Amino acid sequence: MSTALRLHAPIAVPCDATGSVIRDAVVDVDEQGRVSYCGPREGAPPRAQETEVRDCGGILLPGLINAHAHSPMTLLRGMGGDLPLLRWLREVIWPAEARLRPGDIRAGMELGAVEMLRAGVTTSAEMYFSGESVAEAVLAVGSRVVLAPAVISTPDLEGMGSWQGMVDDISKWIDADGTRFGPAERVELGYGAHSAYTLPPEALRFIGESAQQRDALVQVHVAEAADEDREQREKFGSVPALLDEVGMLDGRVLAAHCVHLSDADIALFASKGTGIAHCPGSNAKLASGTARLVDMLAAGIPVGLGTDGPSSNDDLDLWEEVQLAGMLARLSTGDATALSARSALLAATRGGAAALHRDDIGALEPGRWADIVHLDVDNPAFATGLDTPDEQLLSNLVWAAGSRCVRDVWVAGTEVLHDREPTRVDRRAVQAAARTASQHVRG
Repeated sequence: MSTALRLHAPIAVPCDATGSVIRDAVVDVDEQGRVSYCGPREGAPPRAQETEVRDCGGILLPGLINAHAHSPMTLLRGMGGDLPLLRWLREVIWPAEARLRPGDIRAGMELGAVEMLRAGVTTSAEMYFSGESVAEAVLAVGSRVVLAPAVISTPDLEGMGSWQGMVDDISKWIDADGTRFGPAERVELGYGAHSAYTLPPEALRFIGESAQQRDALVQVHVAEAADEDREQREKFGSVPALLDEVGMLDGRVLAAHCVHLSDADIALFASKGTGIAHCPGSNAKLASGTARLVDMLAAGIPVGLGTDGPSSNDDLDLWEEVQLAGMLARLSTGDATALSARSALLAATRGGAAALHRDDIGALEPGRWADIVHLDVDNPAFATGLDTPDEQLLSNLVWAAGSRCVRDVWVAGTEVLHDREPTRVDRRAVQAAARTASQHVRG
């Protein structure tokens, strides 16, 4: 297949398994929007005359993966910001979400997708209501989503229907459209089992069975705050043990947060191949604790990084999570070598893909989707130059650069952010629509 786009840059960080750095690099994208080559320019294959060529004067790397988010909550940003998790949910968030209309959710998701593109995030794993509105927003902006429409049973949201009806709606959607659809498979559908404290065991079992019948991913909150699932822990020993007992862990599962896991829980998740989304910023802001990231990685669990919702974080900048993951891992272990800059970056890219049970995103490798970020190095973070040793360059990239360096973004080889502005939607119009929707929600 011929090359449709060739990007050249002084540096490419493909986020391969070794975390290598390529100098004088070329990334080729084929006509389907997948990477066909990533390596030194001197080894690049010949290109056709019609190939679009672009010289990028900075660093190329794969799009970051936000492994756990509730991005439509951009509309609720700042609400109840000084409350612990359960009070925040019950007193502020769930009453506000009960007032959301499908158009509000689309407006909030469009704003979230634009915010993430400007931070170099090309894929987000979303758990939220009105899944059709979320998918429409992502397709409009041009990013990518692993979408798990929420399944929840709580009196605060009883107007949204029963958990059985929510599961049936997801199953019908997957049966009609498949687990992946849209241009370049931009949407993947799964099930959003909210948690063990908002769903009975029979619901968790049914969700697991429904997902496994369709080879669909289940996203579920696990052990986020010490008091959230005390009843389940007293009954079943732990939430991971409960999920295993009902059979959910026999399929593809992404467990979000996982702050309060025992050694046995970590071993169980490792044996089942369960992915984990580590959300250090949200967990710190809500005083939920710090997940045992180093132990999870040592056990071989695929771990990605997530922002959680933009009203508990309160932004969607995954670069902040990269830094917090590294800092909190070092602080909690008392070991300044606990998580290297290279490992932190891999968690936000390749690790996120693995946690989502995906091997087609998260790295600039042949066959994966060409979700690419261009970083501008005309910035104090790189003022000393790019000819530094690899370890120093990666250190500057992780600890000093951040989202302010993101300049351009491609998804499946199509440019969706140019010079920090989205190409498919008008950012100011998106912000205005979100403002109107937020005013409605505040009532």
